[in-house]
Formats: sequence, structure tokens, C-alpha cells
Amino acid sequence: MASFEEIFIAVILALMTLVAFVQVVLRYGFNTGITGALELNRILFAWLILFGMSYGVRVGTHLGIDTLIRTFPRPVFRAFAVFGAAAALLWAVILISGDWLTHLGATTRGGGAVDYWWRFFRVGTGLDDLMYPSFMREWAGQDRVHRWVAYLILPIGLGLFAMRTLQALVEIVQGKRDLIIASHEAEDLVAENKDALRD
Repeated sequence: MASFEEIFIAVILALMTLVAFVQVVLRYGFNTGITGALELNRILFAWLILFGMSYGVRVGTHLGIDTLIRTFPRPVFRAFAVFGAAAALLWAVILISGDWLTHLGATTRGGGAVDYWWRFFRVGTGLDDLMYPSFMREWAGQDRVHRWVAYLILPIGLGLFAMRTLQALVEIVQGKRDLIIASHEAEDLVAENKDALRD
């Protein structure tokens, strides 16, 4: 799973770079371009962010301010660390599907990422500019790429984030990890990697 996350993120970054490079060459070299290139890059960027959230939790690169809670005694500090991880997990669960909040008396205007994605799947609307390749159009039933294809990362990304947050919560409880965020506002990461560019 860890290798898949890293490969997937690298592929998205490579695709974004390739699409942007080809578009610039076509536009300024041949006065033409790829229809939907900007929209494709926006979608890839969204996929990178939503997929990268879980990766950031796994490797502990999300930034946070822990100066105050580090001054507390160790048991109080751990309680805050557990609370922070539990709050992140609750945030992910609410964003995945918030329908269950109605049982607590909350009023929602939709059920979260799963409901949002399901609506686009049922309706079948297409993206603004991004088109299917010609050999896929008959199979897809339309020319434009379905919007649900692009938005599939919403439930997947949030589900992965919830999974990694739950893992981090368990590790904090077991004492294998201090926080869900990078400790000391990433000072440790800066110190560890200060010579990285020299290599």
C-alpha cells in the first residue's frame, strides 16, 4: 500500500508535468493545443491533493502547531494528541458521508462525498472540455468524460485519509507515534533535510 501511494503520486506529478509541457510546446510552437488540457491538469491537481492527504498522514508531513501542548505533562500531551487524531478521523468520516448526523439532530444538505459522487454517477453529465478518445466514445455513450470519473477521488481520497488517520490514532494510543502532525512545527524535518539539496 505504501509503495502504491508513492508510485501513484509520482505518476500524477509526471502526468501533470507532461500535459503542461506538451500544451506549451503545441501552443507556442505550433499555434494549436490539446482541448481540455487545463481541465485535465486541474483534475490531476485535485487528485494529487486528495490522494496526498493520506500519504501526508502516513509519513507525518502535515504541519501543525504543537508548541503549547508540548509544554504540558506527558499524559496531558498524549490526551491532546489522541484528541487531534480523533478529530481528524471524525472530519474525514463526516466528509465521506454525513447522513448519520441527522440522527444527532443536525441538518445536512447532502450526504458528503459519497452522495455527491453518486449524484453525478446517476445523472451522467460530462466535464466541460475534457473529451474521451474517439475509440472510447461509443462505449462511454457520450463525447465528454463523465464528471463522476473525475470526482471518484473524493470518496477514495477521504476514505484513504480516514484509514491512515485511524492507523495514526492507534499508533498514538500505543505510544509508537507522538502526533498526527509533523512535530515541532516541522523543525525536526528541516533539521533532518538541511543538507538534502547539497546531495
